[in-house]
Formats: sequence, structure tokens, C-alpha cells
Amino acid sequence: MKIAAYETDLTDAQWQLLETRLPAAKKRGRPRTSLRAVCDAIFYIAKAGCPWRLLPQTFPPWKTVYHHFHQWSRNGLLGQLNTQLRAAARKAEDKRTRPTAAVLDSQTVRSNPHGGPVGYDAGKKTKGRKRFLLVDTLGWVLGAAVQPANTPERAGAMTLLEPVLPHFTWLRKLWVDGGYTGADFAAWVKTQRPKLEVEVIKRSDDVSGFKVLPKRWVVERTFGWLMQHRRLGRDYEQAQTSATGWIFVAMIRVMLRRLA
Repeated sequence: MKIAAYETDLTDAQWQLLETRLPAAKKRGRPRTSLRAVCDAIFYIAKAGCPWRLLPQTFPPWKTVYHHFHQWSRNGLLGQLNTQLRAAARKAEDKRTRPTAAVLDSQTVRSNPHGGPVGYDAGKKTKGRKRFLLVDTLGWVLGAAVQPANTPERAGAMTLLEPVLPHFTWLRKLWVDGGYTGADFAAWVKTQRPKLEVEVIKRSDDVSGFKVLPKRWVVERTFGWLMQHRRLGRDYEQAQTSATGWIFVAMIRVMLRRLA
């Protein structure tokens, strides 16, 4: 049994869930760095929000950890892990692995100066990036995309949904907020998934202050889970694929903590 050095370290039960889903070591070449230690380091950075170079020396060298994160972000492994653990998490809640309803929304976050593409969200008065999330009714992420903050809601949603919807043939209901209002968006969704109905949940003009809205609170809670990870409190990533990768890292961590 491994003794945890940090609160973010994987437990033995969590590692058993994750280990079988990671790529096997190559038969030739140098012995591979422990992937458990690499995962512990990635989860540490996600939670602590520290720069790569400030990774504690109890972990593998930061360049090694960064290499794995960089590779897994780009080859789709983090997305695959999210998909596999989401199926397990849904089963644990007696839900079908294939959801029939989803919620779509976006979140704008400020960017640190990093040279990557950013924009200005006039509505939020924020320069940075916009995270588009599609989640199931439990809040687990079905798809994620990161765009400059000046990306219109419907354009960003299309960027997210076009590659995602073909994988979710059972979806019949899509809840969205007022930013996605319009016959054009609903018609576009029908071209991608004819049986998928878009329902707009608007905030009442008569209500002031905070108000919990039906269905939409689910995706807002998911954004809350992300913001519990300091690496996601701001946008630090030059590459948008890395920015998306951290979303999956945070959700993988949340699901592992639920499952074991």
C-alpha cells in the first residue's frame, strides 16, 4: 500500500480503476517512469495550480510529467479516460451508460499572458477564453471545447457539438440557456441529430439576484467542480488542446473520488 504524500495522490483503489485504462509499457527501451507517479503529479498541478517548474521533487521530473500530459491531451487519451470513467460513474448511479438528455453552457475565464489565442467577452467584461461544456444530467462531461472569449455562444456550441453528437445517438433532449435562442441553432442541431430537441431555459426578467434554474444548475455545478482546481481558475495554456485537457483531468479526478 502506498502512503499518500499529498491529498491529491491516488488511493490504491483509485489507481486500480485507472491503471487498466492507461497504455501498456513498451517492451523495448528504457524502463518507463511510474505512471501512477505521473498521474499523481498531474492531479497535484490541477489542484494546486502551480507552474510546471515548481512541481515538488517528490514527483518525477517536471519535463517528464509535462511530456505525458502534453501527449495525452493531443492523442485523445484524457478524453477516452473521461468517457470510460463516466460510464462507470453512471452505472454506479443506476443510469444507462448512454445518456438521453444533456445540458449545454459556457464559462468565460481570464487568461494569463501566454501567447495563445484569446478574445474579449464584452458581456462578462473579461479578456480570456470561453469553455463550452456538454454534460449529462449527473453533471459528467460529454464534451468540452475551449475557444477565445469573443466567440459567440451559438458558434462555440456548434464547434463543440459537431464532433460530439455522432457519438451520442440516444440523446433526445438538449437544455440550453437564452444565449442559444434562435431557430437557426435549433435547426442546425436537427441537421446533426434529427431526434434531438433543443429546449431553452430562460431566466425570468422579474427575478433579481441568484436564482437556481431547472436543469441549468447541473452544468453550473460542473463548472463549480472545475473551479475547485486552481489550474482552472484562470486560463494558463497557450494551446487550446491543453486547456481542454485540464478540464478532462479535473473531471477524471472528481469521478475517481466518487467511484473509489
